Amino acid sequence: MLKTTLKSLVLATLMAGTAGVAMAQDIMLRATANSNENDEDYDGLVVFKNYVENASNGAIGVEIFMGTQLCAKPDECMAGVSDGTIDIYISTSGGAAGLFPYVQVLDLPYLMSDDRVAEEVLTGDFTRMLRKMALADSGDTIRLMTIGNTGGWRNYANTKQRIATPADLAGMKMRTVPADLPQTLATTLGAAPTPIPWPELFTSLQTGVVEGTANGITDIMSMKFTDAGIKYLTLDGHSYMGAFWWMNNDRFTGMTDAQKQVVLDGFAALQQATFASPKRKEIQAYADYKAAGGEIYVPTAEEKAAFKAAVEPVFDWFKTNVKNGPEVLDAFMAASAAAEEKIAAERAADMN
Repeated sequence: MLKTTLKSLVLATLMAGTAGVAMAQDIMLRATANSNENDEDYDGLVVFKNYVENASNGAIGVEIFMGTQLCAKPDECMAGVSDGTIDIYISTSGGAAGLFPYVQVLDLPYLMSDDRVAEEVLTGDFTRMLRKMALADSGDTIRLMTIGNTGGWRNYANTKQRIATPADLAGMKMRTVPADLPQTLATTLGAAPTPIPWPELFTSLQTGVVEGTANGITDIMSMKFTDAGIKYLTLDGHSYMGAFWWMNNDRFTGMTDAQKQVVLDGFAALQQATFASPKRKEIQAYADYKAAGGEIYVPTAEEKAAFKAAVEPVFDWFKTNVKNGPEVLDAFMAASAAAEEKIAAERAADMN
């Protein structure tokens, strides 16, 4: 009897608390991601929503819209953030390149060695530099809140053969996004770049419209690309799959300082969640890939050096053709070098 009474009291208290939170919401943030609930983007948004609503004592609410409920294409979504019809949106670098071409710096190959380096770079001043540039270029309408991860590292996957050297990519019809840099990278390596929208990639692989793609293992398996013919995966880890989280700047600056702090801390929690999510999900994804008959190849040090040498012209292209390219590339390389040095020192200290 006592247990039943206590349970009823606890339930009534929780219901009253929930009702109080709903009534107290002064701000409702509409957040969208053009993916699904199996994606790292969703994991990040759930963590963000939970943190912000609790830390604000219910004064700030978050509505999550997955897929194409609010917008279907990156340029449409970014326009929504700019005009305030969307409060928060996540894009890849390619998805934001039309407005801010310099964010493609994350797609430049072989500049960061591992997750520790990438996470150190993206939690530091380099992200703040991009934020200032994006605000200036959007007329103070679009604010970069943080950069997380959306799928681990890009690796070459294809339906034809093992890729161990740049020569193995010669003539291969490689799927890219419409942005200039990935197409230039594919061309530099001798492949034939073919822009294909993400929802159409399965059919394009299945029918031979494209033969290869550059994605992380979680994306490959969540989209069941092995059923479309993907059989060969080369773990060269040529670029980090950065997730750019944008927010309407008026929405953010219109908050009190206390509310801004809650939102900033919420994005920090979101960033950590998206850093962690691919590491966990890729364990099962690799197992599923092997079970589906997929081959995994890890390039030797010599083979990876050959890839690095082959892509050198891409850096010249970036500096010459991308607005603020030299400035952004220098800052990114300096941040990467500083991160490498810091982490090397930490490893040395931890070994003693």
